[in-house]
Amino acid sequence: MARDDLFSSTQPPALPGSPPPGAASPPDHQPLAARMRPRSLAEYVGQTHILAPGQLLRRAIDADRIQSLIFYGPPGTGKTSLAQIIARQTKSKFERLSGVESNVADMRRVLAAATNRLENSGATTILFIDEIHRFNKSQQDVLLPDVESGVVRLIGATTHNPFFFVNSPLVSRSQIFELRPLTEADLFSLLQRALGDVERGLGFLRIQADEVALRHLARVADGDARKALSALEIAALTTEPGGAGIVHLDLAAAEQSIQKKAIVYDGDGDAHYDTISAFIKSMRGSDPDAALYWLAKMIHAGEDPRFIARRIVIHAAEDVGLADPMALVLANAAFQAAEFIGWPEARIPIAEATIYIATAHKSNSTIKAIDAALEDVKSGRTLAVPEHLRDGTYAGAKRLGHGEGYQYAHDYEGHFVPQDYLGVEKRYYEPTDQGVEKKIKERLDHWRQQSKIARDSKPSSEAK
Repeated sequence: MARDDLFSSTQPPALPGSPPPGAASPPDHQPLAARMRPRSLAEYVGQTHILAPGQLLRRAIDADRIQSLIFYGPPGTGKTSLAQIIARQTKSKFERLSGVESNVADMRRVLAAATNRLENSGATTILFIDEIHRFNKSQQDVLLPDVESGVVRLIGATTHNPFFFVNSPLVSRSQIFELRPLTEADLFSLLQRALGDVERGLGFLRIQADEVALRHLARVADGDARKALSALEIAALTTEPGGAGIVHLDLAAAEQSIQKKAIVYDGDGDAHYDTISAFIKSMRGSDPDAALYWLAKMIHAGEDPRFIARRIVIHAAEDVGLADPMALVLANAAFQAAEFIGWPEARIPIAEATIYIATAHKSNSTIKAIDAALEDVKSGRTLAVPEHLRDGTYAGAKRLGHGEGYQYAHDYEGHFVPQDYLGVEKRYYEPTDQGVEKKIKERLDHWRQQSKIARDSKPSSEAK
C-alpha cells in the first residue's frame, strides 16, 4: 500500500504510529469527540455558508456584535462548539443552561445575576441554552423581557426547526442560523486531525489508519462529527496492536466500529417532514427510483406505515387524479394492506403503489376544480338551487313548482340532455390531455358544446 494511503497519529520524522515520549494514556477521561471540540474559528470545520470571511455571523463574531442567536441543525454539526467559541471571543460573561436539565428557577437565577452584572459593571451576559426546544412555552416566555431589553444575549441550540418549536416572540428577537451536516471532506479532515493531536486526540497511540478506512467513517457518519470521532476512538482503542505495537486501522475495523449507518430521522422534526416532502415530490416528478429511496429511508427509520400510506392515497387523488383513476384504487388498497399487516411486509404493497403512482400519467385538475369551487362558495354569493332541480317527491312540491321541468338524462340519446344544473355559467373542472383524462376531456367538450348550443337557442326571456 502506498504511503499516501496511510495516516499516522504522529508527525515526521518519527516512525509512523510512534507515540511521543512519555505519552501512554489518553489526555483525560472525556470521549474523543468532547476533547476535540474546536477552540477557535480557525479550528472550526464546516458551516462556511455562515462562517466564511465576510459572512454575517463571522463579521458579528469578529466585531463582538452578537445579538440573540438560534442555531439549529442535525446532531453533531457544531452548534454547541460554535457557541463556546463565541463565548471565548466575546467580552460578555458566558452562562450555560440546558433545556433538558434546567428549570425556571435556574433561568431566574441566571437572569438576576445578569441584571446585577449589567447594573454594577456594565458587563453583558451571553446565555447559551442547549436544546432550547425542550423548554415549554411558559419557560421560554421567562426569557423574553431580558432578551428584549438586552440584559442577556441569547444563543439557543436546537435540532428542531425553531419556527415550529420555539416561541414566535423569541424567534422574532433572534437571528436564525441553520447548521448543515458536515461534508465527507470535513469529517475526513477532522479524523486526520484527531489522529495527529497529541494533546487532545489519539496521538498518544501508535496508529496507522488506511485512507479507505477513514473515508468510510467520514461517509457513513452521515455528516455527524460526534459519530465519526466516536467510531474512530472505539476502533483505535479496541483494535489489537500488531508488530512494533502499531495499531492498524483497516476498512474492516472501521466497518465494525461504526456498524449500521444511522438514519438522521426525527419522528416529529424536520427530517420527518422533509423526507415525506421529498417522497411526494419524487412521485409527482415521475421519478420512481428517488421515491423508493425516500420510502426506504422512512421504512428503515421506523416510520408508521399508515402515515406513509395515507400520503400515497392523498397524492394519488391530488397529483394523478383522473389521468389514471386506478392510482387511487391501488393507493387505497396499499393503505388497507399496511394497516392490516404492518412492517416489514407492508413495504411490498406500499412500494407497489409508490412505483405505480410515480410512473402514472399526472393531472392535478381535480384539486384545482374543487379548490376553485370552494373559493367561490367562501367568497361569492350563495347560489339558490334552480327550481327544476329541487326535490319534487313530497306532497305540495308541485304547488311550489319544485322539480317542474326536470329532464331525466337516461331518457335521451347518449344518456345526456342539455340542462341548467347551476343557475349561472361556471367552469371549475378543466380536464387535461393526460392518460384516461384525455377521453374524459373529449366527452366533456362535446357535452359542453351541446349545452352552449341549447343556451344560445333559447329565447332571451327563457334564458334569463
